[in-house]
Amino acid sequence: MIDVNQLRNGTNFTLDGEIYKVLNYHHNKTGRGGATIRVQVRNLRTGTTREMTFPSGDRVQDIHIETREVEYLYDDGEFLNFMDIETYDQPSLRKDIFGDDVLYLKENTRLKLLSYENEVIDYELPTTVEHVVTESEMQIAGDTATGATKKVTTETGLTVTVPLFVNVGDKIRIDTRDGSYITRV
Repeated sequence: MIDVNQLRNGTNFTLDGEIYKVLNYHHNKTGRGGATIRVQVRNLRTGTTREMTFPSGDRVQDIHIETREVEYLYDDGEFLNFMDIETYDQPSLRKDIFGDDVLYLKENTRLKLLSYENEVIDYELPTTVEHVVTESEMQIAGDTATGATKKVTTETGLTVTVPLFVNVGDKIRIDTRDGSYITRV
């Protein structure tokens, strides 16, 4: 058990049978009365986000999240299949768990699966991925005061805004945190 004053961004805990990850922490001390702890949390089973308020001194059950590195193998339509780097186990996860992040995955991409009591509850993508551009809008560099951009589509169907000099067939590096173009590789 940990005191709610020890909750910080990224801390995982359980409450009423649900698993939560702290996204934002705020300590509020009024002139009179006790302090309150307000946290914004994400339910790791359902993916919903909500705010919780605790009086100072409350306690919650902290948990240990196991991390294992896996390699993406293939998509069979409903499930994404991975291979554990160390044990060669091949876990499968529902495609809808990843949402739009599935567009960052291509064969042999390494990522981390986070599990609690042998239940996969979250994942961590690598910070950057490299994809080949397969489609590009036609743009002509004209009289622009700032850097002109265009939209391209990568081999996985991901749409990225890039500078005009990026062409079909180029390999680009993409930041998975916000989907932005970093550089041409």
